[in-house]
Amino acid sequence: MGNSVLDKWNELKVLMETLEIDIHKNVGGNASAGTRARKGLRMVKTVAGDLVKESLAQDKSRKS
Repeated sequence: MGNSVLDKWNELKVLMETLEIDIHKNVGGNASAGTRARKGLRMVKTVAGDLVKESLAQDKSRKS
């Protein structure tokens, strides 16, 4: 189960790196990058929620 938490964490880190690029492009005037950034931010929320669930499940399984 620990792998699942690390997988989600790595997914979140990669997503954040991608977002940083798109946000900088959007600030520079690229509207398409802004659309990608907003979509990416919604994905961050989802992946972060999944990471919390995986972490809680891992903690719960250790107590059992």
